[in-house]
Amino acid sequence: MSAQLFSSSVSIEELVAQILMERRVTYTDQQILKWALLSREELDEQDRTLIDRVFYGVRHGLLRVVESID
Repeated sequence: MSAQLFSSSVSIEELVAQILMERRVTYTDQQILKWALLSREELDEQDRTLIDRVFYGVRHGLLRVVESID
């Protein structure tokens, strides 16, 4: 089961799906995912893999980093 981000109803799985579908990630999205990785809450392997895919995409130019989504 995917972890919930902050107190919102958005899960890591939903956020990553949106990022990959749009092929762009905001700075805020990146910070949320970094926070999830660094938080004391345990992430399951699926969530870690999804977050790794986003950062792989950023490093290899597969995802465009934008300041905000219009």
